[in-house]
Amino acid sequence: MCFDVDSEPPIPRISGAAVSHDDLVLESEDGNKFAAFRALPDGDVSTGVVILPDVRGLYRFYEELALRFAERGHAAIAFDYFGRTAGVDKRPDDWDYMPLVQQLTQEQVQADVAACVRDLRSLAGSAVGEAMPTPGREIPRRPRRRVAAAARSSPSASASAAAARGRRRPRATGSPAPSASTAGRAG
Repeated sequence: MCFDVDSEPPIPRISGAAVSHDDLVLESEDGNKFAAFRALPDGDVSTGVVILPDVRGLYRFYEELALRFAERGHAAIAFDYFGRTAGVDKRPDDWDYMPLVQQLTQEQVQADVAACVRDLRSLAGSAVGEAMPTPGREIPRRPRRRVAAAARSSPSASASAAAARGRRRPRATGSPAPSASTAGRAG
């Protein structure tokens, strides 16, 4: 995503929304400890979203994005990719993240996402999806290599994750998809 570090998510705040939030240190199956930010709605939690930040890792924008999900009734965790190499402390906005991005592997990101999913499932049951900052792209990016970090738990979580990324939900069972011959015709 291209935005300034002091930007806010393009989702309006809900004034008076009751949410709680915490800075966390989670641990993945491989023993990595990493920073995360969890926001919870007031009341029962039925769904959760794992937010995968851009290459800069966890910072205020993604904490605010987690809060927006919580304001709308979803538990959310935004996490930091760099616990293995930079520790769990907050970093300044102008830190040099690219050397650490180049050390990051797909397996490491997936292990950290799985830890976030476990945390949310302990609160929200099985309805957990992921939100990525750029529709259709896998984040973070390394030169000439994509790092995948998808953690889908069920068809409904996949649909909500796709919706969070701006894609349409899958058609309901029994709803025909447009055929090649009718897709271009006005109705």
